[in-house]
Amino acid sequence: MAEVSYVEATCLYPGNPIPAVDSLNLDIKDGEFMVLVGPSGSGKSTALRMLAGLEDIASGEIRISGKDVSRRPPKDRDIAMVFQNYALYPHMSVAENMGFALKLKGVSKTERQDKVREAAKLLDLEKYLDRKPKALSGGQRQRVAMGRAIVREPSVFLMDEPLSNLDAKLRVETRANIAALQARLGTTTIYVTHDQVEAMTMGHRVALLKDGLLQQCDTPRNLYDRPANAFVAGFIGSPAMNLRTANLVPGGAQLGNIVLPLQNSVSEAARAAGVSTITLGVRPESFTVAQNGGSGLKLEVKLVEELGADAYVYGSLQGDDPADKHFIVRFDGRVPPRIGEVLDLDVQPGEEHAFHPETGERLG
Repeated sequence: MAEVSYVEATCLYPGNPIPAVDSLNLDIKDGEFMVLVGPSGSGKSTALRMLAGLEDIASGEIRISGKDVSRRPPKDRDIAMVFQNYALYPHMSVAENMGFALKLKGVSKTERQDKVREAAKLLDLEKYLDRKPKALSGGQRQRVAMGRAIVREPSVFLMDEPLSNLDAKLRVETRANIAALQARLGTTTIYVTHDQVEAMTMGHRVALLKDGLLQQCDTPRNLYDRPANAFVAGFIGSPAMNLRTANLVPGGAQLGNIVLPLQNSVSEAARAAGVSTITLGVRPESFTVAQNGGSGLKLEVKLVEELGADAYVYGSLQGDDPADKHFIVRFDGRVPPRIGEVLDLDVQPGEEHAFHPETGERLG
């Protein structure tokens, strides 16, 4: 097991002056499951490949167990990587695929077989050891790829979107298995995904990147409750947080037909920043039907998505520009509203988020 540190680590691709990963500082604790998440092109896979030794570092350092490995070849970093495409040898059996790296290292046949059987038991692959990869499902092949990494007993596991090729149901099942397996093995793991649901359900902590820059690294709960900026707020949560430019007025911020009270810390931060507008954020689940009829936020229903227990209502607020994104509200799925209906809503106190209108940084 090992600690991993990125210290001002930067990666530049030839011909591109903009860093793919820009001065990344990130500490991963011994035994931690760290998830790197972000949109396409954010630098998350590049950051993982830098750690693996598959991409050169232009400046800074990467440390494993306190030792600078930035210039070491991949084979000397004591890491094992699980790729998106499995990369199994088609002519080898499951057992041969899992034990191949040990064979290259000169590990005896008996010891190889013991390690393979132990990993196969962990991954429920014992009955498939004699099969070829073509005889396995996508989920089984992914487990073989994980088994191949496990038998090496590395200090660090690296996983690059390992579930992307699986269907939705199998992805949910496999991500639970990976999280449980990592908890059992206790091996430091860095996992890359573009799927924020995967990130939130698997990681001890989540590092969110955008354009090669680290936006925030925290527990899933803190990312959700206190996003550091408007980008994090809009990325974390499904459906995404509603974000609107709102004028500051006496008593709070103007949202549609109501003045939404703001916490004192937000009002003070806005005054200190000298702004007259804020980017106001409210999550879809932060609304209730107004207790005093007619006094709440008016939302005209444009679309309803019924999902069983819940319904997601997409609508427009008073004063919305036609180009504005629909405002989204979670509603009771048993009594969903109809298209064209005007809802009367309250925002739950303290669940509003405020960000600087230019920098996007959190206020308060």
